[in-house]
Amino acid sequence: MIDKEISNLKAIDTLIRQEQPFAVYRIPGEDTPRLLTQASGSVRLLYDLKDLDGARGFVIAPFRASESCPIVLIQPEQWGQPLPLGEYAEEELEAFRLRQDRETFSETCTEEYEACFRTFIEALRSKQFDKLVLSRKSVIGQCPGFSPSAVFRAACKHYIHSYIYLCYTPRTGVWMGSTPEIILSGEKNEWSTVALAGTQPLQDGRLPQEWGEKNRQEQDYVASYIRRQLLSSGIHPTESGPYPAYAGALSHLKTSFRFTLKDNNRLGSLLELLHPTPAVCGLPKEEAYRFILDNEGYDRRYYSGFIGWLDPDGKTDLYVNLRCMHIENGQLSFYAGGGLLASSELNDEWLETEKKLQTMKRLVSMSL
Repeated sequence: MIDKEISNLKAIDTLIRQEQPFAVYRIPGEDTPRLLTQASGSVRLLYDLKDLDGARGFVIAPFRASESCPIVLIQPEQWGQPLPLGEYAEEELEAFRLRQDRETFSETCTEEYEACFRTFIEALRSKQFDKLVLSRKSVIGQCPGFSPSAVFRAACKHYIHSYIYLCYTPRTGVWMGSTPEIILSGEKNEWSTVALAGTQPLQDGRLPQEWGEKNRQEQDYVASYIRRQLLSSGIHPTESGPYPAYAGALSHLKTSFRFTLKDNNRLGSLLELLHPTPAVCGLPKEEAYRFILDNEGYDRRYYSGFIGWLDPDGKTDLYVNLRCMHIENGQLSFYAGGGLLASSELNDEWLETEKKLQTMKRLVSMSL
C-alpha cells in the first residue's frame, strides 16, 4: 500500500479508538469511499422510522428499534470527504480468487439452527406463512493485528457491485458490511428500490441464467410486496426484471422499481412502509415479524435493518444491512440468513447461510 493509503487507513482505526462517531462508505460503481465524521454533539437517537421525515445524516437502523437498539443518525459537519484507497495489486486480487476457489463449507448444521429451522418450516407447511427468513450469527475471536479499515479496504476492492460501509457510534459499536440490496435510493424526483431474493453461486465468475422454482417464487413474494406497498401510498412505479445480479461470490434475482415522490420530506414514512421487506422478514409481514422475534433465538440488532446516507434535499443511498459483522470486546460476530418456503430443505438452507457468512469472513482472513 502507498503511504497516503496507509495514512487513510490509520485515520479510520484511530477514530474507532477515540470513540468518535463516523461512517465511511463506498457506493456500487464508485471508486472512492466517503468519510463522514461528527466531531461535536451526540448522535441523534430515534425509535420510530417516521421520525426520519425531513432528517439528514447517516442512518443506522436496526431490524427492530428498541431502547437498547435505537435508530441512530450521525449528523456530520460536512458531507462525506473523499477517501482514496489507492490501487490494488494484481497479486492480491489473484490470491483472493484462489482462496475463494478453494473454500470449503461445513455441511453439518448446528443443533440450534436445526431446531429453529424445524420450528420455521412447520409454520410454513401448516400455511401460517407464505415465507419466513431464518438468520443466524457466527462468532470468532479477533486476531492480533486485526484492522477494521483493512477489511473495509479489501471489501471495496473485491466487491465492486456491493455497497460497502464501516461505521462506529457509542450506541451501536463498530459495524461493517457488504450488501447488494437497496431499500431506497434517489434524489429530487427520481427514486428507486429493489426486490432482491433467491440465491445461487456464481458460475465461473458469471451470473447464472437458469433459476429454479423455489428461487423464483421467493423473489416474486418480495417483488409483489414492494409493488403493493408502493401502490398503497399512491406511488405507481415502473419495473424491470427479475434479472440476476451480483452479490460478492453469489448472485440473486432482482426486480428494480423506479418512481417519483411528491414530498421528499416524508422519506421516513416511506421507509416504514417498506421495512422490513420479505427479503429479510416474511409474509404476512406483521405476523412474520412477530414470529421471528419470538422464535429465532437471538437479537439481530442492526443486521437486516438498513444503513446509509439520507438527505431529502440531496442524494439518498440506503441499503439493507446484509452480509455484515459486528466488532465488539475482541470478538467478530458475522450475520447471514435465508428465505424459507414450505419446500425448503434443511441442508440447502444451512449451506446458503455458510456461503453468505463467508462474504465477510474471507475478507478478515485476507486482511491479516
